[in-house]
Amino acid sequence: MKIIKRNGAEENFNEEKILIAITKANESVQEEDRMTDLQIKRITESVVIACDSFGRAPSVEEIQDLVEKKIMAHGAFEVAKNYITYRYKRSLIRKSNTTDNKILSLIECNNEEAKQENSNKNPVVNSTQRDYMAGEVSKDITNRILLPQEIVDAHNEGILHFHDSDYFAQHMHNCDLVNLEDMLQNGTVITGTLIERPHSFSTACNIATQIIAQVASNQYGGQSISLTHLAPFVQVSREKIRRSIKAEMETLGTEITEEQLAEMTENRVRDEIRRGVQTIQYQVVTLLTTNGQAPFVTVFMYLGETDDPQTKHDLAMIIEEVLRQRHQGVKNEKGIWVTPAFPKLIYVLEEDNIHEDSKYWYLTELAAKCTAKRMVPDYISEKKMKELKVDKNGNGNCYTCMGCRSFLTTYVDENGNPKYYGRFNQGVVTINLVDVALSSGGDKEKFWKIFDERLELCYKALLCRHERLKGTLSDAAPILWQYGALARLKKGEPIDKLLFGGYSTISLGYAGLYECVKYMTGKSHTDPSATPFALDVMEKMNESCRKWKAKHNIDFSLYGTPLESTTYKFAKCLQKRFGVIPGVTDKGYITNSYHVHVTEEIDAFEKLRFEAQFQHLSPGGAISYVEVPNMQDNITAVLQVMKFIYENIIYAELNTKSDYCQECGFDGEIQVVEEDGKLEWVCPNCGNRDQDKMNVARRTCGYIGTQYWNQGRTQEIKERVLHL
Repeated sequence: MKIIKRNGAEENFNEEKILIAITKANESVQEEDRMTDLQIKRITESVVIACDSFGRAPSVEEIQDLVEKKIMAHGAFEVAKNYITYRYKRSLIRKSNTTDNKILSLIECNNEEAKQENSNKNPVVNSTQRDYMAGEVSKDITNRILLPQEIVDAHNEGILHFHDSDYFAQHMHNCDLVNLEDMLQNGTVITGTLIERPHSFSTACNIATQIIAQVASNQYGGQSISLTHLAPFVQVSREKIRRSIKAEMETLGTEITEEQLAEMTENRVRDEIRRGVQTIQYQVVTLLTTNGQAPFVTVFMYLGETDDPQTKHDLAMIIEEVLRQRHQGVKNEKGIWVTPAFPKLIYVLEEDNIHEDSKYWYLTELAAKCTAKRMVPDYISEKKMKELKVDKNGNGNCYTCMGCRSFLTTYVDENGNPKYYGRFNQGVVTINLVDVALSSGGDKEKFWKIFDERLELCYKALLCRHERLKGTLSDAAPILWQYGALARLKKGEPIDKLLFGGYSTISLGYAGLYECVKYMTGKSHTDPSATPFALDVMEKMNESCRKWKAKHNIDFSLYGTPLESTTYKFAKCLQKRFGVIPGVTDKGYITNSYHVHVTEEIDAFEKLRFEAQFQHLSPGGAISYVEVPNMQDNITAVLQVMKFIYENIIYAELNTKSDYCQECGFDGEIQVVEEDGKLEWVCPNCGNRDQDKMNVARRTCGYIGTQYWNQGRTQEIKERVLHL
């Protein structure tokens, strides 16, 4: 068994240290108040048993809490008092220097918490360490100076999660939809250099990747671009290529027919599309931004985004090439084709591609093959989005999320037109629904009262995020605010007008709806008798968002939080405060947002149908998934799921497995096994456990992760049941 030290480092569990600590506390009191050696031994044994029952590595703080409780249970109150006093004095000493210790543990690569904080960050490389070091300083300033103490305390206790406090000291926002169309058509400026409208498709792709990198370095969340904004440059290249071929033929004194000219032109156009798409694929995968990771970027593929026949034709060619290249994958260091994490792909299901006789059905078949092998694209239903995302003009809208799942609310600009590109999210604060339930003791009247109090706390925290952005000058991130990614503000102009009136959103996140309902009703929220309570919880949060929006003219929106490392943090906090409650706090994770619990047996279609109602109640963002086996030989089934998505749910994905062992060449599912109280990844073919010698890709929060996960998330991955 392992333990996690206060600085995040991991070491072997040593019960002798517990025995020694209790003995020292025992010897510090009068002889008549002391425990016997046998009592000390029994306390030590009971602490070890309790730690072992966690099914994960306990923290030093959790072990010490157990020691306190066991000493008091034996009636040795004087010993317990001295033990508590010693802990308090040591904590005061540590508080004066925690940031230094954490930074040093990061540099030495023995901070286990940081190593597994983000499944797409490699904590060993200098750029990531530099970002983490800056993050520790930001957290320190945030906790000591910038946030009210009640928010800091609530965050530390797992009552809520104040997301991305490692970036809060700076005036940075969360995620956005990049207005690539404006930047390409009207030009932009990157690091002081004027970038004019590109004269070819391949140049447009190259500029797009530079924009992606710049945007990622000036915000901390995900971003999305649309292939529709690149499509017009195919025609620019076509005309340029046509002129070039004619000139070549004239130079050679060769005459060609119009048909020959058209065929040669299209062949070269397709070759340019191939090169341009490859630029995006490889640039995004290999780029390291200033925060030490590849950009969290999503590429949106929506044929219905343009009405121009030529542009739609060219867009279809781009989409086809993107899907073909992603299906192939990228080569790892051994030269083997593997699944990359980025860019994330989203394919819109629409009337023009969802039926076998649809014009673009061939793209949908290709998308299905790509999903079966590489886990992307994910799917948005144009039908359901237009039905449920209705603007004030009464029109339905279909648009992409910002990154993995954060959706803007509908918005109509001053000209009466819907607008999405160039908008953004101000930040997220997540409420722990499980904690609300457990704090109520199962009393529903008390539950709603505590819920109100916790929502008020989240409201205060969200206003802190808003106020931090308020007054930010456009100079803080010129690529965003001055040169078109989000706006064309003047130098020195505050961004304030973009924070109000629904132009941007700010998100109330939520986590653990399943466990909350399970504790309050004794049943899963999928049970018809418990579902109404789950929906009431959702409506309560939406009601709060509407109230806050009316008060401040800020677009508060409910968001199904994609817990990554936080799922483990919340689980540990709940166990610390409430103990291990079967079916509620007995895991190293809690359930993301509204999802059906990963261990619950339910078929893919029923899961999507059930979760669809909760997606509608999460206007600020949500995504559903179904867990499936290897589907490469069953594309028909993948297409059936895709058709079901089109008819029933806004946004969903299929979780397949895509792993590779560099030791033996195994191409299948790398397994998770428990070894000495710790979960590890193991090749089922050769037994390789070296994570540096295997490629594992899993979806954990909308994005695919490739750098492994903390123990809580790994347990969640291990326990997932198949839905198909």
